[in-house]
Amino acid sequence: MRMSRYLLNTLKEVPREAETLSHQLMLRACMIKKIAAGIYTYMPMGYRVIRKIEGIIREELDREGCIELLMPAVQPAEIWKESKRWDFYGKELLRFKDRKGADFCMGPTHEEVITDVVRRELKSYKQLPLNLYQIQSKFRDEIRPRYGLMRGREFIMKDAYSFDVNDEASEKSYWAMYHAYARIFHRCGLKFRAVEADSGAIGGSYTHEFHVLADTGEDTVLSCSHCDYTANIEKAECRKPDHIEHGDLHQIEKKETPGKKSVDDVAEFLAVKPEALIKTMIFTLEDDTAIAVLVRGDHEVNEVKVRNYLGLNALELADEEAIQSATGGPSGFSGPVGLKIRILADFAVQEMSNAVTGANEKDMHWVNVNPERDFKVSEYGDFRLAQAKERCPRCEEGRYQQFKGIEVGQVFRLGTKYSESMNCKFLDENGKEKPAVMGCYGIGVGRTAAAAIEQNNDENGIVWPVNIAPFDVMLLNLDIQDDAVNEAALDLYEGLRKEGLDVLYDDRDVRAGFKFKDADLIGLPIQVIVGKRGLKEGLAEVKVRRNGERVKVSPQDIPAKVEALLNGLKEQEEQRR
Repeated sequence: MRMSRYLLNTLKEVPREAETLSHQLMLRACMIKKIAAGIYTYMPMGYRVIRKIEGIIREELDREGCIELLMPAVQPAEIWKESKRWDFYGKELLRFKDRKGADFCMGPTHEEVITDVVRRELKSYKQLPLNLYQIQSKFRDEIRPRYGLMRGREFIMKDAYSFDVNDEASEKSYWAMYHAYARIFHRCGLKFRAVEADSGAIGGSYTHEFHVLADTGEDTVLSCSHCDYTANIEKAECRKPDHIEHGDLHQIEKKETPGKKSVDDVAEFLAVKPEALIKTMIFTLEDDTAIAVLVRGDHEVNEVKVRNYLGLNALELADEEAIQSATGGPSGFSGPVGLKIRILADFAVQEMSNAVTGANEKDMHWVNVNPERDFKVSEYGDFRLAQAKERCPRCEEGRYQQFKGIEVGQVFRLGTKYSESMNCKFLDENGKEKPAVMGCYGIGVGRTAAAAIEQNNDENGIVWPVNIAPFDVMLLNLDIQDDAVNEAALDLYEGLRKEGLDVLYDDRDVRAGFKFKDADLIGLPIQVIVGKRGLKEGLAEVKVRRNGERVKVSPQDIPAKVEALLNGLKEQEEQRR
């Protein structure tokens, strides 16, 4: 492809709207163009990356026996009401009415549609297992779309859905997809982790997320230094603390703490460590009742764990009015002593003694508070966020290491959540009707491209992994007015293409420095540079974008040299993972 005839207008300056590095570089390299908040056009250069990723996905899913189809983006409300998600999903679901007044939505996901498709076709256990997938645009009306393709409202997603006869078969399908995902992200040239996660609005029994590791990632991942246990911070288990034999339990005493609300302020004022405090968080449940959740002062409540423990769809921190009603005092001074509401406490609180808590009274705290003597806990459990360097809950030797990640894919065990509610059933070998056991599996295709940039860049621009680069080679003609250079460059262009390589030929009549800047910004794996000075010596130059290595080669040897360098880069990417 000649750049003089390609739609590729690069930007020198960073656009003001772009916050993350991938967003900046995708706009500067003319990969995407914004049309509305969280909605982008994939420009030719960006769309080539999308198609490369889609190709890898299709190859790996077809290898697993998955079948591709395409479902409608617009979905009727009726099927969402069957699954009971029409009201639950929230404002992210873009709802609208057609001209007849019927309710519809733009699909953020397709569990309902695929279940409707399969229930119409599925008759017998002999038709299972079945795994159907599509690659399609989705829409979620995010309240704060940002970071380009990282958190858009419209986005390209691969979603797959498995149907099996029982839990054992469904688990086999789940792990087959898990390993297919690992191969997909390996082939995309990415360093990643598969982590245990919360199933959220999709539902189901358990799930894994796939995170591309990058310092700019939004998500925190904890991984054991010794065993394979890895989870996102919302899911990461906390090891139950060893039992502590307490000394003397002192008499409870109320102390004035004027204006001291935060853990650090109270600890400093009372000359104790933060871990000597019991933090009391008041939450409001769906029925407007209040509960208290207790954690140690140096820990944080994990709302996802609390919500899952209580089996709730939503959990909210109580507002000032609700705190006053539940505790009798203002926020910042809540404590468990004298509370008449349900109290959940983290396991670490169980091992505390002579602790400090709020007194449910302005500017007052209790000291020498002891669980069970001074207040009763309804239930103890793992209710806090895990932290780096803590001991692993799954093995004796390991400790948590912390990484930043960008979620690019997720696999779910759904069970019969949708097949039961939507009557997707089959006849087993005994002629008995049973619900299909389901799984679902998603990959954010555009998000994977953006995550690849977050992980692969330098001060000059993008550094594409070989398998998902929009082109393999950037051919730079430095002297477009020189006939000999033009002839040599065209010969190279045709020679590289005959070897099956994708070549972007910069034949623009602009300064050499401008071409070098654009070549580094776009970040193709290999650059081939042809100019008068080199041709006088019978040579052209080949540059490896990732490490800047340059070598002079005779033009006739360049196709073979480029092939060897690309293969070497693939091997290096494999080793880096």
